[in-house]
Amino acid sequence: MHQPQAEPRPSLYYRYQVHETAPAVADEQVQVLVVGAGPIGLVTALGLAQQGVRVVVLESELQVSEGSRAIVFTRRSMEILQQAGVADRITAKGLPWRFGNSFYRGQRVFRMEAPHREDDRFFPMTNLQQQYVEEYLLQALAAFPHAQVRWGHKVSRLLRNIDGDGDCDGADDAGQGPGVTLEIDTPGGTYVQQAPWVVAADGARSPLRTACGLKLEGAAYEGRFVIADIRIDLPLPTERLAFFDPPWNPGNTVLMHREPDSIWRVDYQLPPGETPEQALEPASLKARIDAQLALIGHAGVPWELDWSSVYSARALTLPRYVHGRIAFAGDAAHLLPIFGVRGANTGFQDAQNLAWKLAATVHGRAGPGLMSSYSHERVAAAREIVQEAGKSTRFMTPPTRGFRRLRDAVLSLSLTHEFVRPLYHWRTSRPHDYLDSPLNAAQDDSAAFDAGPVNGAPLPNFRWGEGFLLDRWCGTGAGRFTLLVDDEATLASCAGGQALGDVQTLVVPLALGGALGLRGPGSALLVRPDQHVCARWHAVTPARVQAALRRGLGHAA
Repeated sequence: MHQPQAEPRPSLYYRYQVHETAPAVADEQVQVLVVGAGPIGLVTALGLAQQGVRVVVLESELQVSEGSRAIVFTRRSMEILQQAGVADRITAKGLPWRFGNSFYRGQRVFRMEAPHREDDRFFPMTNLQQQYVEEYLLQALAAFPHAQVRWGHKVSRLLRNIDGDGDCDGADDAGQGPGVTLEIDTPGGTYVQQAPWVVAADGARSPLRTACGLKLEGAAYEGRFVIADIRIDLPLPTERLAFFDPPWNPGNTVLMHREPDSIWRVDYQLPPGETPEQALEPASLKARIDAQLALIGHAGVPWELDWSSVYSARALTLPRYVHGRIAFAGDAAHLLPIFGVRGANTGFQDAQNLAWKLAATVHGRAGPGLMSSYSHERVAAAREIVQEAGKSTRFMTPPTRGFRRLRDAVLSLSLTHEFVRPLYHWRTSRPHDYLDSPLNAAQDDSAAFDAGPVNGAPLPNFRWGEGFLLDRWCGTGAGRFTLLVDDEATLASCAGGQALGDVQTLVVPLALGGALGLRGPGSALLVRPDQHVCARWHAVTPARVQAALRRGLGHAA
């Protein structure tokens, strides 16, 4: 029988709530099971609940994640979290920033500056411990009576996983129709739960991925890092600090981030051959953190350890994210290096992409290509990130003697030659453009657009009056396509043709329309529920809108 963690592990500065275990009884009405109550699972569950899907979240533990874990959330993630209903709380608690500094031999050799306008809704980056984000998401989910979190419920076996064609990744039981059957272990007993769909958001070691016999593809790097959260008062701004080849850790790298509640994250690379157990010994942690504090001129400042862990740099992805009736998201689908804050931020984009497609499928609106488009779009995003992250990782943790010589040459030259300094900058996580998505409408006038987002790109969050454009995708906008025009005549012509159906319509001010590429009568953008453009016209017609909607829902073109 599964025994979940009965009491939270100690954290000096975060009070964990221990939840009661739900009864070991199947929910016969569930439409989607989400396995894992981390941030990715919860954002997915919220997206489904907002669209009227009865969703149950299974979590093997009795609390939110132990330790701060993910702490840096990008502007795009904040837009997704706004759609989930928690961005304001994260903004109020978190620490915004846009600058990063790289140091070598006591000299700042590179300063990264992320673009930011005064009227941007969110900063490029916001630092906040993952526990807070999870708590805010849980509180938002509690507002939906058709959503439930079952604490202390651990998936022990995959009994069946059958799609609509009878293909089975679990036991051969096609006679029961499409769906998934799981065996669930709890402190109160074991039960069997069936569901039409399952979302596997069960983390880096994903038991469901293992049960399906799936393998991640890509590269694992030898370098290991310690994450240590310490409580300390340092008179330093909220900026990323990176130290290359420090005297106390020769040949390696150290990162520092400020967090709320006077917590600082210190990440440092371990020398080859040192085990995680050795690295996390109190004496080892103290010696290295003291040495880093001395390096930045704060030797002897008292500090307390809040949490620590060890991680390895990996750049891996599943080749396909939908297997039978199980859809994988977040770390269950891919493992990405933290350099460039790619882990949770990539997972949020998975969750947003998946939630509206799965809701449309459950409600019977989706065509046969909609769920497969989740794999198409998000695997391509992960592979692009793997390629980018590999470059960053090879610079941070050189895997061979040749890479180390190249890295060391860049370090040395950067002291006196400015042209090499941008090599310190690793590309941070960014929204993926679904340029080749099968959901994008084919059109003959796209070349006429000289401004605005292209098909597949996310909609920019421009200011609109007292608010912002993407505010319209919250609340009643969840799960709906949106038609953007900049004049009433265009809207009337489309509505007159009865092409709109359950489509949100927005007439934007002329100045905003110009920034989006609209230019008066006949111009329109069609935007998906996840805020990505899927069609644009300068000569829109009801027939074009109807065809684009069908294509956007995965029906035949």
